[in-house]
Amino acid sequence: MLKEDMVYRLLALSLGSVFAFAIGVTAKSQAQTDAASPITLTVDHGVICESELGPIQQAFADAGLRSDYGGRHLESPTQMAILGFEDYSYLGLDTPVTSPAPQGVELGKFMDGNAGPCAWVVNVTDIGREVERVAGLGVKVEAPNFLSRKKPDGTLSKWKKAKLGEETPGATLPLLLQDITPRSYRVEPSASTKGTNVTGVTVVVLGVRDLDAGIALFRRVYHWPAPIVEQHPDFGAKLAYFEGTPVILAVPLAQNSWLSERLARFGQSPIAFLLGTSNFKATSARFSFPNTTQWFNRKVSWFDPDKLHGVRLGVIDQ
Repeated sequence: MLKEDMVYRLLALSLGSVFAFAIGVTAKSQAQTDAASPITLTVDHGVICESELGPIQQAFADAGLRSDYGGRHLESPTQMAILGFEDYSYLGLDTPVTSPAPQGVELGKFMDGNAGPCAWVVNVTDIGREVERVAGLGVKVEAPNFLSRKKPDGTLSKWKKAKLGEETPGATLPLLLQDITPRSYRVEPSASTKGTNVTGVTVVVLGVRDLDAGIALFRRVYHWPAPIVEQHPDFGAKLAYFEGTPVILAVPLAQNSWLSERLARFGQSPIAFLLGTSNFKATSARFSFPNTTQWFNRKVSWFDPDKLHGVRLGVIDQ
């Protein structure tokens, strides 16, 4: 009986080791699969850089998009107005408190140059973990730091941010943001966007010098499938769209185009923002868009950039 009992014990121990090994292999395999899964990004906000706040606010108001003064940043001599949408994404109209921007302001060259679109931001739940993940891919990152802004009513919003890549914050890879205070402290839907069917900042168009390099970067960092590529002479660019994401990359079609000149002046950065709409026809009628084009089988219309200080802002059918 003793020998038999020893046999049973040895057998149980062996089976346990086999099961433990199998479970370990399965867990490791699952972790590897999860690590390679496409990562979802949702735009928190797009940044529009101008030298003075009043004129750009008025230009947006004249287009039917009245923004709300959002207050001063406490860690930087800058201020902003907010055009908030129903999904709580927004466009931030950022300027120096006094022009020109003081030396050391991160987006100062964009502000002084009235660049318009200059950065984009995504919200993450664990900024430290995301920074660590991206750094592990060989991408330069900066440790998260704290920022805050006080609204005219005294509401103080606080958040952490972190820059990815070697360029200015949010130039190509997004600037990361994690709220400390409730998100509603930072943004609320603006009265001017209610009833417009405009849902929020849906697509960021990023100007890049090398399309293949840009595609490779986003596929490496976010595990996205290969994009769809189209040429759009009316926009002056060859576009690459990562379907189901908020990112379109754009490279100039000609050396003397507006996009080539912008890249030479400001470097890689967002060049346009597209707002989503739940009713494209109604939104187009409301803003009296002159024409509609097709990008990747989706309807797109644009506000007149000449009336928005050169800012390229459009709507895209959801």
